Amino acid sequence: MAERSQYEELARQISAIGAVKREMARGLPPECPPASAAVLMLLNKHGELRTSQLAELMAIDMSVTSRHVAHVADRGWIERHPDPQDGRSRLLRISDRGERFLTDLSAHTIESLAAHLHDWSDEDVAQLNDLLNRLRASFGDCRARGGQPHETKTTATH
Repeated sequence: MAERSQYEELARQISAIGAVKREMARGLPPECPPASAAVLMLLNKHGELRTSQLAELMAIDMSVTSRHVAHVADRGWIERHPDPQDGRSRLLRISDRGERFLTDLSAHTIESLAAHLHDWSDEDVAQLNDLLNRLRASFGDCRARGGQPHETKTTATH
């Protein structure tokens, strides 16, 4: 097990990842905030989804998800159609226009990463990918807890 100081440094590094995410978000087109990009990526990965499923995958409230869905739908990036299993629900899917936009967005993101990490070896990038995957796996599916912080139990000492 790592020493406490290593975990403290890891906590600082994870917090600093927010700055990296904000810098990456600055490279997004003005009409595509990060949440809109997330909607497109999830629909591209999972295919048709209900808004409730999308909210679960994004680990955000349904009302917030609905606003993000409306934003991407207004731009023609997704299509909504009735769910054949439940006429009250709508299924969301990425549109052809959305797929083209996401392809361009992905290319821009890859170019940005390549530019920022130009002095990294292929092995360094692969190692970072592996370690980030391990980190995520160690935390499990955070959505299963509804995005709530993990509770720790302490035992009282007498």
